[in-house]
Amino acid sequence: MLLSRAKPAQDPAQKRAPIEAAAKVRSLPRLEDFLKKRDYVGAITLLEFMASADKPLPQSDEWIGYCKFHLGDFAGAEQIYKRLTEDPNLENKTVWVLLGCCYFILGRYKEADDAAQRGPVSPLQIRLLFHLSHKFNDETRLMHYHSQLKDVIHDQLTLASIHYLRNHYQEAIDIYKKVLASNPQFSALDVYVALCYYKLDYYDVSQDVLTNYLKKYPDSATTLNLRACNHFRLFNGKEAEAQLQELQTMASPSFEYAQDLIKHNLVVFRNGEGALQVLPPLIDALPEARLNLVIYFLREHELQEAHNLLKDLDPATPQEYILKGVVNAARGQELDNEEHLQLAQQYFQLVGGSASECDTIPGRQCMASCFFLMKQFDDVLIYLNSIKDYFYNDDTFNFNYGQTLASAGNFKEAEEALLLVQQDRIRREFCYLGWLTRCYIMNRKPRLAWELYLKMETSRESYNVLNLIANDCYKMGQFYYSAKAFHVLEAMDPLPEFWEGKRGACVGVFQQIIAQQEPTSSLGEVVKILKSSSGNSANPRVEMIVRTMQRWARENRVDLGEGGVLM
Repeated sequence: MLLSRAKPAQDPAQKRAPIEAAAKVRSLPRLEDFLKKRDYVGAITLLEFMASADKPLPQSDEWIGYCKFHLGDFAGAEQIYKRLTEDPNLENKTVWVLLGCCYFILGRYKEADDAAQRGPVSPLQIRLLFHLSHKFNDETRLMHYHSQLKDVIHDQLTLASIHYLRNHYQEAIDIYKKVLASNPQFSALDVYVALCYYKLDYYDVSQDVLTNYLKKYPDSATTLNLRACNHFRLFNGKEAEAQLQELQTMASPSFEYAQDLIKHNLVVFRNGEGALQVLPPLIDALPEARLNLVIYFLREHELQEAHNLLKDLDPATPQEYILKGVVNAARGQELDNEEHLQLAQQYFQLVGGSASECDTIPGRQCMASCFFLMKQFDDVLIYLNSIKDYFYNDDTFNFNYGQTLASAGNFKEAEEALLLVQQDRIRREFCYLGWLTRCYIMNRKPRLAWELYLKMETSRESYNVLNLIANDCYKMGQFYYSAKAFHVLEAMDPLPEFWEGKRGACVGVFQQIIAQQEPTSSLGEVVKILKSSSGNSANPRVEMIVRTMQRWARENRVDLGEGGVLM
């Protein structure tokens, strides 16, 4: 009799499967697997675990240093490599070069040079010294190491990076494209190509290049950030911030580089909001942080703070030259300092006249600024007209464009440009009010100029605008508003020149009425103005002018209104 079974018999192969699966679970991952996946945190965890278990992997410390470097923890990598170099029995002298790489990325170039020189001659050492030569601005040494570069990928990419740093973006693009043609698997080079196009102001081309790379690697912090920057240039800060949200969500707390980048760029995209809290700690970490903090101070008209940030900076990039120029121009105008203005002119000319920048928008703006300081306004217009389509809604550009047009005598176009300005801060400035007043007068719209004055609060600026109306209207034969302005000026400050101006303007109005170029209704007000002259109401010349006007009014049946007729 066969005994029944509660469970069917198990196949021996099925018995082995769980055992093998358990063995797989118990086996440790390999270091190579972590490195291939760029999981540097996992790699460090494995290396430290094996070391704590007294089973350190070969070259464990060097690998930990490598992972920390690629995680952006350059200070941590430096500590490890420095500890290794202190070992008198150190066999791998390349560690000196690796330590030099850490110093380099931390901005400690002298220490990087000393460390690199102590390492063995190698392609990595040559590439590092090539970069350091650029940092030291040593052209002779730069060309020496340039000659030692070979036609291999790493060396060519190093050469491309130096081209990029020297603002030779097209040369860098040519190298990247050449490498990509023979090595299409190096798709990360597309990001560098896109970055070069971004620097050349080809934001739409840059965006197109990024699209394919993001399809493969949607978590690339550098690429997502560059895409957000393109949106900022092509659209606005709100669009850019929306793009950066993806990176903000993705970035892990251990990825400090991305976190700093996000905080920095959000300040830029939000037009400087939070600048004083975010940017100062990042000055030594991100080169752009210093420059954007200077821009923030310029917008807030804190010129001394902007000057302090830049006074010890030796400019090396177009952006640095431009900001040095802007700060010197602003301080020169504020302090009426010719030396600052001369420096600003030189900085602008260096950028605008350089081969790499002369055909870019910033380059043309620099040449326009240079000629503006030289008061060569026709030359300024050549450059501003070439780029005005890119700045239709830019208040600062329209303000500067309006000033230049007016200075060149193109008052109709100047008025149109100035009226495009929307910012209250600019519209309250005397420079803006003065130029708009002059444009109204030169375009034969004195009433608008007078209304502009009436809207102003009593201040030094309103006094200056009134003076401008009085004199410019007189020159343009707009005697009615000139008389009104001189009358107010005389009441405020009874100077002889104001009285003489008013008297001449009143006679001018009378002549225009007789010639039927001015309505007769103005005559009554002119008589009132003359009779209310401070200290001159009993002047025989005033009485003679008034009587002449009254006699003409009676003869031509013109009602002078209350107070217009002498008893």
